[in-house]
Amino acid sequence: MGKVKVLIANNQTEVKIPVGIRMLVRRCCHAVGEYEKFEDDFEVSVSFVNDEQIHRLNLKHRNIDRPTDVLSFPLGEDGVYDVNHETGACLLGDIVISLETAYRQAEVYGHSLEREVGFLTVHSMLHLLGYDHEESSLQERIMREKEEAILGDLGISRDETFIGEHEHKE
Repeated sequence: MGKVKVLIANNQTEVKIPVGIRMLVRRCCHAVGEYEKFEDDFEVSVSFVNDEQIHRLNLKHRNIDRPTDVLSFPLGEDGVYDVNHETGACLLGDIVISLETAYRQAEVYGHSLEREVGFLTVHSMLHLLGYDHEESSLQERIMREKEEAILGDLGISRDETFIGEHEHKE
């Protein structure tokens, strides 16, 4: 696999970003590229936002009037990507994660924020590479299997990241 450049911006102040989250996002992007045998250099932009910001984006780009956990904005189609003319890297697109929603979902699902952000990053990366779970139940199943396999390779599989009752922090 080629070089991977992940640009990360924190555009929110509601959730303190835990140490290691940025590295986790980079590892997830790299792992998806490896898993999918993406041979070229590629770049991805990841932005952390709040619920209000992602709500506006969801309304503007998907006509859905509510916040969501993650949005993907691919810059390619059918395996053809825009290219950074300075580096020659494929520009896969942008990932936008609501840390407020990710934090709440981690609580609801009983796992760590790291697991939730890892899942959202992997999920969104697969969208940037052309997968679409809204297309069919088969596509959804394929995406879920790939997500869990990649997260397992990273050591943040569903089975390994649940927070036990004694570990829960108030």
